[in-house]
Amino acid sequence: MTYKNMVTIKTKEEIDILRVGGHKLALVLKALVAAVKPGVSTADLEDLTVKLIEEAGGRPSFKDYPMGGKVYFPSALCASINDEVVHGPAVPGRILKAGDIIDLDIGMEYPAQNGLYTDMCATVPVGKASKEAIKLMKVSRDCLTAAIKKVKAGATLNDIGCAVQYLAEKHGYGVVRDLVGHGVGYKAHEEPNVFNYEIGDNSYDNLVLKSGMVLAIEPMINMGTWKVRTAPNRMTVVTADGSLSAHFENTIVVTDKGCEVLTI
Repeated sequence: MTYKNMVTIKTKEEIDILRVGGHKLALVLKALVAAVKPGVSTADLEDLTVKLIEEAGGRPSFKDYPMGGKVYFPSALCASINDEVVHGPAVPGRILKAGDIIDLDIGMEYPAQNGLYTDMCATVPVGKASKEAIKLMKVSRDCLTAAIKKVKAGATLNDIGCAVQYLAEKHGYGVVRDLVGHGVGYKAHEEPNVFNYEIGDNSYDNLVLKSGMVLAIEPMINMGTWKVRTAPNRMTVVTADGSLSAHFENTIVVTDKGCEVLTI
């Protein structure tokens, strides 16, 4: 069985559930963004994440997630700061400083038992960030928008990747290659990989999109090199040159005419 046979199509009823869960998750992220300020601990943001997801009737999908090598992610919130690309644990707590940027990445199973999964994130400044950091975040967010505009039944994963890479590299930024978006819904991570860079029209991985596919599209853009490494905690991925990184994500469902963003 090839991976293309493992890509799932969600039913109308399942998409209805994902739409409700995605909206609830978006409200959680909105509250987290509002709570970010200098002096706040990521542990406080973790407590807020758990509280709001539970109140929404969901279950955090990242807490205790297996990372491989008997490493399990310790928090519901991925709180990646400055040069951290993804997988920055929110605990133990770290104090946010003015001028930092932080990626708030959350996932939720809704309903909490035998539910369906959505995933989203945004990178925001802590207090007043530098002009360079503000530009990086804007371009990264624009990369997500450009990618979503390419989605429709009959389009391909390469269309998404080219849209992200073209816009990011136009501004001199590096597009992370070692990490990608993914299918989502029945599990927190499913097939296919959703690339943020050109893979070629003839690539084995260049899946043609079909109506009912649910994808988490998530450009990860570095101010410097695209290269990354894993931190000593064996979880956090950081830029190889110490440059800032920004990350935006939405869960979408492919339709015949385009797509619908579920995490709004």
